[in-house]
Amino acid sequence: MTIGLLCSSAVFQSCIDDDDNDMSLIMPTAIVTVCPNDDGSFVMNLDNKTVLVPVNMQKSPFEDKEVRALVNYTEAGTTGYGVDMRDVTVNWIDSIRTKLPVVSTGDDDKAFGNDPVEIVADWVTVAEDGYITLRIRTRWDGSRRPHMLNLVTGVNPDDPYEMVLHHNADGDIYGEMGDALIAFNLNGMPGFDETVKIKLRWMSFSGEKSTELELPMRSWESDESLDSSLSGQSARIL
Repeated sequence: MTIGLLCSSAVFQSCIDDDDNDMSLIMPTAIVTVCPNDDGSFVMNLDNKTVLVPVNMQKSPFEDKEVRALVNYTEAGTTGYGVDMRDVTVNWIDSIRTKLPVVSTGDDDKAFGNDPVEIVADWVTVAEDGYITLRIRTRWDGSRRPHMLNLVTGVNPDDPYEMVLHHNADGDIYGEMGDALIAFNLNGMPGFDETVKIKLRWMSFSGEKSTELELPMRSWESDESLDSSLSGQSARIL
């Protein structure tokens, strides 16, 4: 799984080789949720209304993991099975580091760090399908020390929808500004039905900031248990 994506890069890592230099094949078409099936096949949730069905890939490149991903695809037809399902040809696909939120310890700055980070207003900063996907910006000195990002819940006993994004730079705070992507899976959170309004707080380079996000939860299938192997992991972005 790709653990970090520097958005300043002009070309994304491809899972399917293509020698065509057409810009329409270089840039991502969409951001999706890759949802594996029991038989190893997969579909891609484009949003809360549309499912993309790959016609040229029999297996998910991420095996049995459900992850957010950037994808470049070409329409290959449309089929309907209750939701808007579209057959597509996947030209390339690249995963985004995807993890679960963590629960507040009561001393979250110590547990998860409080280094500054910016959230970039961009088309890949989006709340959909029960996921919050963020393009973040911070300093990197080239040492390749892993930065840790955690979305912390339980920070306000009066508001279960208030969360804090914590960043631990591991001392990497003096380099050039650079970007990366991170996604958090909130499907399965207790009390999160239909659409919820998330209050997100974080420490930026100019002080604490906050925003509100309308998050539609996954709507066309019953809630499934989250992959326990992701629980409690820190996001590692290079």
